[in-house]
Amino acid sequence: MGPTDLKIGVLGMGHVGLPTALGLAELGWEVRGADDDRAKVSMLQAGKATFYEPGLQDLLTKHLASGKFQVTADVSAAIRWASVLFVCVGTPQRENGEADVSQVEAVACQIARNLNGYKLVVEKSTVPVMTAQRIKRTVELYARQGVREEGDGERIPQGKSTAAIGFEVASNPEFLQEGKALQNFFAPDRIVCGVESQRAQEILQAIYEPLGRSLLITDLYTAEIIKHAANAFLATKISFINMVSDLCEAVGADIGQVARGVGLDPRIGPEFLRAGIGFGGYCLPKDLRAFLHLAQEHGVDFSLLKEVERINERRVELFLKKVRKALWVLGGKTLGVLGLAFKPSTDDIREAPSIEIITRLLQEGASLRLHDPRAMPNMQQFYPEETGKVVYCSTAYEAAQGAHALLLLTEWEEFLKLDWKRVWRQMEVPVLLDGRNLLDPRQMQECGFEYYSIGR
Repeated sequence: MGPTDLKIGVLGMGHVGLPTALGLAELGWEVRGADDDRAKVSMLQAGKATFYEPGLQDLLTKHLASGKFQVTADVSAAIRWASVLFVCVGTPQRENGEADVSQVEAVACQIARNLNGYKLVVEKSTVPVMTAQRIKRTVELYARQGVREEGDGERIPQGKSTAAIGFEVASNPEFLQEGKALQNFFAPDRIVCGVESQRAQEILQAIYEPLGRSLLITDLYTAEIIKHAANAFLATKISFINMVSDLCEAVGADIGQVARGVGLDPRIGPEFLRAGIGFGGYCLPKDLRAFLHLAQEHGVDFSLLKEVERINERRVELFLKKVRKALWVLGGKTLGVLGLAFKPSTDDIREAPSIEIITRLLQEGASLRLHDPRAMPNMQQFYPEETGKVVYCSTAYEAAQGAHALLLLTEWEEFLKLDWKRVWRQMEVPVLLDGRNLLDPRQMQECGFEYYSIGR
């Protein structure tokens, strides 16, 4: 099998798998996506993306039509068809913070039962260090029970090594930010590949060659740690600037200017230095806890990251204190909420600060008018309108109607473009609490708002 003969299977069609599969198809590869969620597969086969990500729907439509991308619920068939398998299944968090890798193990078992030629299994999911070796061991153990050959269903004799047909594992951690996933795929700042052989390295170099980027080649363990370390560092930057914002608020300094001054240092950089109500989403909180658990398991002191997590967890309570200070009593008040997704340009609400804020406001007796450009259908699964305490609004102006305060929880660009004088006219009481420091304080005050932000 030469690099030009590659057939790529992507196992798992979630927030990592689907952009990866469509990105690879755009690079010219023949790609088959597989997922055992039949409803998800049916939706994709019908040409509809299962979540919002800028540019994703267009690529799905394009490559279903081109034939470069196909999707199936028959995972075993996809494994037998492919020569390279990207593992993009979920690694959710257990109660103790540990990553649950049961989906990764299940895929490894399925690969073992369907080996029919050389396979390079590429670990794409964010997993604890040493997972690649466990995938390798699992495949070898299950393959000993007999490896299925393509076609007639005969099996390679029991006990025969997988080396007889060829099998390797590589680590290629994803660095896709939700809302920028395709942008990150086509213009990556790094492509990390942990490999154990020249053959695996050459295959991955061939796959990514159209991007014109060099690969950072490491061993398996190093590649696995890089992803967790990167996310832990980003979480640390966010908690650090939030910690400093509390001091700015206490003494009357401006966290926006502090962050700008700090971020101009090229050793630090400006990214992830916006103070607010804390980080959420599926990656940073989960990966931070998994890294902490991993360190504890190996007897390594990661107390710095425990404090990062603690600071982040306090952000919601500090914001709610601002709301209470501004409104005194929350019971019986109507509050407009702008932004439900954990970040802009996505419909993802997993571990979004908005969920905890909404829960607490409802517990204190407030009624809520909610608006988000993309995430309202997902939030309705948590808080249906039938409860009578929440109303989902098609526009920000509707959310502001009759509100005693407006809470901005996600920094959607659309909110910058609002006619804020019109918003002010819609409200019962013109109190605006900006949990993301999106808006200009002077402009909001000129519009007539009593304006609160973070550390300014």
